[in-house]
Amino acid sequence: MEIVSDASAFLSVILDEANREWVIERTSGYGVVSPEVLPYEIANALITVKRKGRLTDREVLRAFSISQRIAVRLLPVKIYDAMRMAVKFNIHAYDAFYLQCCIETKLPLISLDNRMCEVAKSLSIKVVT
Repeated sequence: MEIVSDASAFLSVILDEANREWVIERTSGYGVVSPEVLPYEIANALITVKRKGRLTDREVLRAFSISQRIAVRLLPVKIYDAMRMAVKFNIHAYDAFYLQCCIETKLPLISLDNRMCEVAKSLSIKVVT
């Protein structure tokens, strides 16, 4: 079986955050799937963390390299449909891409983003808990 993972789950693992073990336990034995935008969102998030003074230049590049070694199957999604979802639920386009990926693949979502999980449930997408 496979699980759609968003960037928050990836970042938790690569930055060794509090939810790291929870994410690893929930994804162990599963294939991980994400929309093609995943590496771009991870890169953007790492730069944001750096700007907040939490990471050095070297740590940002190392974290991104680590993220690229995690096995994940990247898939295209219907961007227009995702944009309609983002507008309807007033969520970020990035979030809508992950939800659209769940809809298209009929796979559950793992995310640390409470709002995205709420929207997922309203769309009858199974959320990993």
